[in-house]
Amino acid sequence: MQQLNVIKRKNSFIALGFFVLSFSACSKGGDSPAPTPTPPPVVVTEPDVVFKVDIGGSEINYSNVFAVVGTSVVINANLNTLPKDGVTIEVSVKKKADNAVVFSSSTASSTTSNPITISGLTPGVLCVATVIITSKSKSSNAMTKTFELASK
Repeated sequence: MQQLNVIKRKNSFIALGFFVLSFSACSKGGDSPAPTPTPPPVVVTEPDVVFKVDIGGSEINYSNVFAVVGTSVVINANLNTLPKDGVTIEVSVKKKADNAVVFSSSTASSTTSNPITISGLTPGVLCVATVIITSKSKSSNAMTKTFELASK
């Protein structure tokens, strides 16, 4: 019986040794730094293209026919905010009666104020002007304004 108690004690010491070793193997090293989490990417949303068309410092009334004195007129496409890569401004003027092109231009811009001279107007001929401004960095970001004009 005494021999059995000695064996039990030896087994207890062996089990205690394994127990201590297993916990010491799981201890934190302390020298290695905690991993730094990767921050999420910054997403910058581009503001919508918003503009108005001015003639002589006043915004055009898009529901009325604008009367032009002479055969040309300077319009100004004024953007509220400019996209980071700039914009493309397309201006098309067509005769209302037959859609014949009277004037057309396409220009790149990196400013908010954009004067454009429309020329080639014929006195007494009603025309439709279309101004399209599109962001260079995001082609789906665009706005269109249409108005009628006639030379006197």
